[in-house]
Amino acid sequence: MEINSTTFRRIVTGHNSEGKAIIASDEIPTRTYMVGGPDGAKFHEIWNTRQTPALIDNISKDEEENALILGPPKQGTRIRVIDFPPEGDEIRNLTREEALGHFKTMSGEDASKAGDHAPHPLMHKTETIDYGIVLEGELTLIVDEGETTAKAGDIIIQRGTNHAWSNRSGKKCRVVFILIDGQFEEKL
Repeated sequence: MEINSTTFRRIVTGHNSEGKAIIASDEIPTRTYMVGGPDGAKFHEIWNTRQTPALIDNISKDEEENALILGPPKQGTRIRVIDFPPEGDEIRNLTREEALGHFKTMSGEDASKAGDHAPHPLMHKTETIDYGIVLEGELTLIVDEGETTAKAGDIIIQRGTNHAWSNRSGKKCRVVFILIDGQFEEKL
């Protein structure tokens, strides 16, 4: 199943040696990863920053990474686009170990909260604030006590909660995620 039917560009601005604003790059993102095999979710890695406040300089390259990483860098940010295929039984019936394996492929095994009584096998929790903007399709957000379906144009603010994503629509869903490193309050 082809889940990336529409391409998009990553346009990055910068500064030349005289300090004038320039278009530093204009290209289709090349760092993509499949999670869960050829019919799984496709992650398009767009950009990340390594500190807050983010360094703005003449160099217009994002920090190079050689693997998919679930969260943003410590004190940093990450933007990615994820194409979610319709969810089938292969996801709904994942064992705890199989779910952990999915998170391990993106260095996120500590985030996995799959368990016998979890509402979804891909439940996970990260110490981040995540902004999710649904561009196409619909996606169900599942939390410990409830769920809601977001449709194209909806924006989700995910605040370090235990959650999972489920595409129950039967059609592709594309979401932009902006992840911001956070810190849990002591009681959480």
